[in-house]
Amino acid sequence: MTDTTELKLRLIGDDLPGADCGEFRNVHVAVQRKKDPEGLVRGDAAEAVWDLTLDVLPGPDFRGPYVHGRPGERFLYLTWGEVGPDGTFAMFRRAKIFCADIPAELVARGRAEGRMPSLTDPKGMPLCAAIRPPTTITWS
Repeated sequence: MTDTTELKLRLIGDDLPGADCGEFRNVHVAVQRKKDPEGLVRGDAAEAVWDLTLDVLPGPDFRGPYVHGRPGERFLYLTWGEVGPDGTFAMFRRAKIFCADIPAELVARGRAEGRMPSLTDPKGMPLCAAIRPPTTITWS
């Protein structure tokens, strides 16, 4: 039997790019749960906050409906999309938050908060691709 613990994770994003970015309209961001966006936040909100629970296995390794990737390369997606008049979400870009970047002491404690100071890239568009330095997440 595998020992599994839980990690209560809060992600906070500041400095969102706006509801209209380039050719995109009614922009929203969400965490991706399996293949679907969850916790939609409008692109002009003051901040975006998501509370997630991840399973932590020895290694550590991470699992759960928000976790993507292969063992040793697990990550979470922030998914950006346009919300149509009928409420449908059409994804146009994503950003990866790597689970291995969460400090081990926070994983062991079972609670972590990651604050992203800007969800806007240098061109004023939604942050995408791998979130790595110089873009940082402050963990506490």
